[in-house]
Amino acid sequence: MKKVITSLTFTFVTLCCMAQPLAGKEYKWAWTGWQRPAGINPIISPTADSEFWCPMKKGPMKWEESDTFNPAASVINGKVVVLYRAEDNSATGIGSRTSRIGYASSDDGLHFIRNGAPVLFPDATDDEAENECPGGCEDPRVCMTEDGLYVMMYTQWNRKLARLGVATSRDLVTWTKHGSPFAKAYDGKFTHVFSKSASIVTKMKKGQQVIAKIKGKYWMYWGEQFVNVATSDDLINWTPMVDKDGELLKVIEPREGYFDSQLTECGPPAIMTKDGILLMYNGKNSADGGDKRYTANSYCAGQVLFSKSDPTKVLDRLDIPFFIPEASFEKSGQYPAGTVFIEGLVPHNGHWYLYYGCADSKVAVAVR
Repeated sequence: MKKVITSLTFTFVTLCCMAQPLAGKEYKWAWTGWQRPAGINPIISPTADSEFWCPMKKGPMKWEESDTFNPAASVINGKVVVLYRAEDNSATGIGSRTSRIGYASSDDGLHFIRNGAPVLFPDATDDEAENECPGGCEDPRVCMTEDGLYVMMYTQWNRKLARLGVATSRDLVTWTKHGSPFAKAYDGKFTHVFSKSASIVTKMKKGQQVIAKIKGKYWMYWGEQFVNVATSDDLINWTPMVDKDGELLKVIEPREGYFDSQLTECGPPAIMTKDGILLMYNGKNSADGGDKRYTANSYCAGQVLFSKSDPTKVLDRLDIPFFIPEASFEKSGQYPAGTVFIEGLVPHNGHWYLYYGCADSKVAVAVR
């Protein structure tokens, strides 16, 4: 497989690969050099061919007819699995339709076969119905423990409040929902606050990307308007870190004049490197106080490096994005301002594969 990948012709975009120093500064810790494989993207697009019996609607539903985007990724039995958000065509407008999580697998990380039915979806009969009906299950991130337990952090959307949910699986198909990760912390103080986009810290061990422990705890970056940190003993129940006033600790925030001037939303599972903990994130460029080099309201991808001994401490942060909307399908669809929304990152056959949502409408891949 590695020979096949290296023989491909890649489309190279300078801003997306950011090999040059910025303002006289080099970011040697950053993961640059990402390339879009020619003739491959988008790898998953909407289809009216997929239909399943919906337990919420109590009838057949073309569940990925409208849009497919914002993918998680993992590896199982040597195959890359992408778990992607799919929207039906039940309404018009962002946030108005129902989202479900689809499954697609690949031998090479580039060409995918779909499962045909969603693997995580709102169900009017389950314990999470109040939090997921009718909006659904959105924007997953997935990673694996050393003993093969897959943990998914996803957004529950009932069209009133977006909040984090946790689910676990042994096969990436059958999932157990556990509800809010914050239900037990601080007497449930953060259970019903707006929360989303969680990136659990991982490491490489014997060629596999697995969930890491630091000082005996699991760690997770999460948030959208700013990034917070939470810790856990069991990967189900998480305790957010708070400041001296008891409010959520903000370890990174939007920066006026930069590509991430409006939002800093966590991307794929963070990973421990020799330099520190690398967190890739999605930055939204403010129309008013943003970086004029990038389209107003566009989502571009950034990187921040945290200390391995103190995961709340920022060591360095990119000042420009390492990945920006370039292709036509990354700047059209539901979100024409442009979106490369990164959520899936996996090692496979000697390369790293980065999976991302395109303008809230399609799924694509970049390779390093």
